Amino acid sequence: MRLIIRLIKESIIFAFNALIANPVRTLLSLLGVTIGIFTIIAVLSVVDSLEKSVKNSFNFLGTNNLRVEKWPWDFDNPGYEWWKFWKRPHPTYNEYLFLKKNLKNADAVEIYARRGDINLKYLNNSTVSDGINGIVYDSKDVGDYDISIGRFFTEDETIKGRNYVIIGYKIYKELFDQSFDPIGKKIKIKGINFLIVGVIEEQGESFVGGDSFDRQIFIPFNSFKKIYRVGKKGSDAVIIVKGNSDIDPGLVELEYELTGLLRAQRGIKPLDEENFAINRPEYLSNIIGGVFDVLTVAGWIIGSFSIFVGGFGIANIMFVSVKERVPIIGLQKSLGAKNYFILLQFLFESSILSLIGGLIGLFFVFLITLIDTGSLELTISFTNIILGVSISSIIGLLAGMLPAIFASRLDPVEAIRSN
Repeated sequence: MRLIIRLIKESIIFAFNALIANPVRTLLSLLGVTIGIFTIIAVLSVVDSLEKSVKNSFNFLGTNNLRVEKWPWDFDNPGYEWWKFWKRPHPTYNEYLFLKKNLKNADAVEIYARRGDINLKYLNNSTVSDGINGIVYDSKDVGDYDISIGRFFTEDETIKGRNYVIIGYKIYKELFDQSFDPIGKKIKIKGINFLIVGVIEEQGESFVGGDSFDRQIFIPFNSFKKIYRVGKKGSDAVIIVKGNSDIDPGLVELEYELTGLLRAQRGIKPLDEENFAINRPEYLSNIIGGVFDVLTVAGWIIGSFSIFVGGFGIANIMFVSVKERVPIIGLQKSLGAKNYFILLQFLFESSILSLIGGLIGLFFVFLITLIDTGSLELTISFTNIILGVSISSIIGLLAGMLPAIFASRLDPVEAIRSN
């Protein structure tokens, strides 16, 4: 242990002496490692941040749920039979009630429908909502509806289709003064008065565009059907079934039960194929993950070229260092220093030099994370920091291997005479 500590100490001293004696030469040689580590870790950090932001933008789809829809999400399949799916019936409110009553493995069941931009008006103030959503009482158990002002719908209000509305935070800001209590006030939707019962907590801008729930409004599903057509030639309804992956891993049992009940409800014969799709939110996550995997590979390829150049630069420094210290190496060996001592001394030195270059690269990555990028929050994870340190250390070891072997095999007499 003492030997290792002594080797590290001497290697650090020699490494810093190289920097002090020839700072320009050393830094230029380390530039390849710095650029390589910066490129790899910067790309990994940006990709991780992008992937996290994009996936967070799809949080409204929820987790641990299955979505009953007309269209399957397998859009990248060359054999996608859209003409067949187009003829399928839409999920209905009666099917939602049937599944809610009969599903045994489900924690909650909801149905919802959505329309795009819509004008809203309160007295002389007006704004545009990104979307109007028809939901049911059970939606509160499936989605994240954090109410900051007021309350959620009651079950009776959703069943009877009351003209009540929950608005997003930005809708509230644009229609009312922030100190004004909007609960009990009426806004016009397609010329019909809707009573505000709640305001959803501010969620912030979504990375993929829009403001998540902040610019959306929510009304009971049966109220939605009064002002919009749902189903054929109208808005697509979606039934969402929430399961528990702790009890039912992969929601396999829930999917079997859901498929069986829907086939029975729609009167599908045993040998006939389903006329509905059961989609999983993780399908989108897998597509997103695949795209970012490609970006990660590209970052590794680009960074690897710089890393290899940096490795050759460090090898050059070490050969120069060996040449300058040949008499010292001869003296050490004449005093009893073993070959492995000389070998380890130069390996530690090359690793420390490479590590310095890597740390400089990591520092530049850290500076990038301080830049304000709007809705994209750039972060450098602890895993990526460890990865950068490990790569630079390994490159240092590999780059210093040949110079270290050459130094360890020097004849002590010839080395001393070389002075």
